[in-house]
Amino acid sequence: MIRSLYIRVVLTFLVSVIGGTIIAFFVATWIFKDQLNENLQITLLDFGQDISRIYETLPIREADSFVSGMKQLNSYYVRIYDQTGQLQSVGVLKEHDPISVTAEQIKEVLAGKVFQGKTNGINPILLGLPIKTEMGTKAMFVEQRASSSSSFLIKWIINFLTYSLVAGSLLILVAAMFLISPIKKLTKATRRIAAGDFSIKLNIKQKGELGTLARSFEEMMYDLQQLEQMRREFVSNVSHEVQSPLTSISGYALALKQAGITENDRSRYLDIIIAEADRMSKMSDNLLKLSLLESQSQQLQLTTFSLDEQIRRVIVAIQPQWLARNIRFELDLKAVRLMADYDQLNQVWTNLIGNSIKFSMDGGVIDVSIRQEVNHVIVQISDNGIGISPEDQKRIFERFFKADRSHSRKYSGSGMGLAIVKQIVSLHQGDIRVESEPGRGTTLIVTLPITTKAD
Repeated sequence: MIRSLYIRVVLTFLVSVIGGTIIAFFVATWIFKDQLNENLQITLLDFGQDISRIYETLPIREADSFVSGMKQLNSYYVRIYDQTGQLQSVGVLKEHDPISVTAEQIKEVLAGKVFQGKTNGINPILLGLPIKTEMGTKAMFVEQRASSSSSFLIKWIINFLTYSLVAGSLLILVAAMFLISPIKKLTKATRRIAAGDFSIKLNIKQKGELGTLARSFEEMMYDLQQLEQMRREFVSNVSHEVQSPLTSISGYALALKQAGITENDRSRYLDIIIAEADRMSKMSDNLLKLSLLESQSQQLQLTTFSLDEQIRRVIVAIQPQWLARNIRFELDLKAVRLMADYDQLNQVWTNLIGNSIKFSMDGGVIDVSIRQEVNHVIVQISDNGIGISPEDQKRIFERFFKADRSHSRKYSGSGMGLAIVKQIVSLHQGDIRVESEPGRGTTLIVTLPITTKAD
């Protein structure tokens, strides 16, 4: 089996050209077979009639002498039979066996009939004509031989086809190199990508299918590079987030083994270990939830409910968080009924309002409003907290990303809350965006369709 695409292209061309030429030759011969025979017979009949008139006009000796000197005998072979069947040949056959003439054919021509022998393709043709001479009626048989011009034409056609095949083969070799070069580049690039190298420049400027393939390959390469970068960041972030509670748990567990610690210290160490273990448990739950949301394997459980009532219940449920810091709420909640996944959206409002409480100043105000349009509802949550820089606003919905990491110790969290929110809103065919200025607070705007279509 031939593996090289280059050789396959060349062999395909050669087989196609040779096979097409052979097929075309036989088809053309089959189609024009009758026309070829007819043309040959007409030419032969004209020549035979000319010879017949010569013998009818001139004495037989002069006619024999005249016909013997004709140049046309290079293309024709003439045989004349008298009443007794005696043969008289006029012309010389060159490397050619004459077509046999039977006694019945001679008698048929002597009786005044014209005999035409059948032929295939351009094979020699035999024609029998009666001629009247001073010696009585005789039978003349004229046989056509391949003329010099026909022989030259056949040789020219064969040479032309041979040179065309050679020239076409050379051209297809060059063309195949040009066509296969991008494919070889793609093959090498695929091997490098499989080895983990995504910094590849194809430099394929062709258009058409190969150009489209190359550009699609480059886009795929860029996506893989981004995916690899995200994977590395994810591993790094998970390692960092897990390392911190593990270090605390390990450190305080070792402290518990020390002799002479007080009951108060023992209780405090245990509380820290329990808190850090709970933090790791929540992180694990969030990772699993985010993984399910991103794979879209979690189906939405659609129900119709009152959105404004849901948000009020969320605010009441987290009352200890905002009441302890003397934060108050300004609500402008229009009555809206929505078809969506109640539990999923409950997670959205819990995360967003929880973030607003976390990053607000003590004694601050959080505004929550609902506005309904024709087919959508818009929920807006605003605080007057620390705000988010323009650079961080582009990444706040990425997993493990924490805006302003200098505050990471003060504001605890895994950095997955907004990533989960983004995925839930996307599953509902909605949209979420952020408006913020450092030091002047943050506004999160969620847009949801009134009716979510089940997947």
